[in-house]
Amino acid sequence: MGLEAQVRTLSYAVRPAVVVKYLGQLSLALAALSLVPSLAALVYGDPEFALRGLAMALACVGLGLPASRLQGAAELQANEALVITAGAFIGASLITIWPLMSAGLSFGDAWLEAISAVTTTGLTTLRGLDRIPESVIFDRAWMQWYGGLGIVVLGIALALRPGAVARRLMGPELAVSHLSLGGAKTHAKRMLTVYLALTLGGTILLWALWGDAERALVHTLAAVSTGGFAAFDDSLASAGTAVQVGVTLVALSGAVALPVYYRAFTNGASELRRDPQLAGLLLAALAATVLLGLFMLAAGRPWPEVLHHAPLLALSAQTTAGFSTLPIADLDSASKLSLILSMAVGGDVGSTAGGFKILRLLIVLRILQLVVLRTRLSPHAVAEPRLGASRLLPADVEGAFVLVLLYALMILLSWLPFLVLGYPPLDALFEVVSAVATCGLSTGITATGLAAGLKLVLGMDMLFGRLEILALLVVLYPGTWVGKRTSV
Repeated sequence: MGLEAQVRTLSYAVRPAVVVKYLGQLSLALAALSLVPSLAALVYGDPEFALRGLAMALACVGLGLPASRLQGAAELQANEALVITAGAFIGASLITIWPLMSAGLSFGDAWLEAISAVTTTGLTTLRGLDRIPESVIFDRAWMQWYGGLGIVVLGIALALRPGAVARRLMGPELAVSHLSLGGAKTHAKRMLTVYLALTLGGTILLWALWGDAERALVHTLAAVSTGGFAAFDDSLASAGTAVQVGVTLVALSGAVALPVYYRAFTNGASELRRDPQLAGLLLAALAATVLLGLFMLAAGRPWPEVLHHAPLLALSAQTTAGFSTLPIADLDSASKLSLILSMAVGGDVGSTAGGFKILRLLIVLRILQLVVLRTRLSPHAVAEPRLGASRLLPADVEGAFVLVLLYALMILLSWLPFLVLGYPPLDALFEVVSAVATCGLSTGITATGLAAGLKLVLGMDMLFGRLEILALLVVLYPGTWVGKRTSV
């Protein structure tokens, strides 16, 4: 039997009842999460937003309860897990559109805002944020916060039972954490604990620097999730140096793989030194700072301005937080290109950051180094690819190269419509990479007046980027839905 025939024989379409059951369970978690901004709206004196949010929470409960009672499965298929993950993010964005429209947003702008929030991107069409209701400002940051940790991780920690289903849904998270396969729910609870600790620490820090508890909380939610939704039109430009540095540090804490914090807490600080991703992130941020600083100097910017803005912008791009301390449109072409590279790489696997991740870059560089090294080895020498103390398996290498390639193709295909419609090539590329990398830095292209088709492109880019492309490809692949199925 040929390989293609074997694949057909051993492949199965998703079981709709199974997908609906676990989406139903996650929708109950979403209902609870959506109540938080509704309660905040009552505090802010915005009953319309509160009622709309409550209505959507009740809708989640009404759909989720009967769905969650469907018959489950002993094991989830990989395609089912990816469909459930994608469905959770899509559902989270949909239930927020109507509440956001209470602030006068059109359906298209509210959809883009919701997608940008839950994917922790931060691209926005909103202007005049000082006139936007505080309930909307909080809701955007809150969505970024729970989108940063991940709806599935939160669902497993708070709602789903431990077992094979939880293990399948956690997927790559367990591999990064080096936990046993039996620890999916335990791992989710640990990551939630770490995330809450980072959020609490960030809020205390920004409150001390800002002197405003409300602003500190909103910006911490947006920073620790590397989301980047600020409460001001100029992002952090008018916030003051101390606050800018504080927000950047909180964002950097979110760009580090969350399991590293737990291992450092339980095994000692030496875990931090041994983590190749953390070292790679810091080196990448340093290189990005130096490169951006040199380009800004070459463009004629004075030393004090470069020393102030280069580290903050470079870290914002590298962590994919997306906060800015000056208008990106004012930067020279070389500086924009350096930020594009930083956004595309992003932060650690297992963090809240976007991009194709430091780990994949390290794997690609290690394989390229090995290819060069093998040219000087004897034909009988064996050189295994390793990263730190770990041996790289073929699946690790294949996954890294495939994901980097998919990111490049996604960026190219999304860039073309902007070029066809006459947008400046570099600015358009910047905007697309920012969306795919879920960063949020903008040259100003993302605005209310942007064509609906291009808003759709950017919205899909954010979803593809947050789900690391594969999950949405699985959803869109006909073979996922059509074909033979295993029994429940």
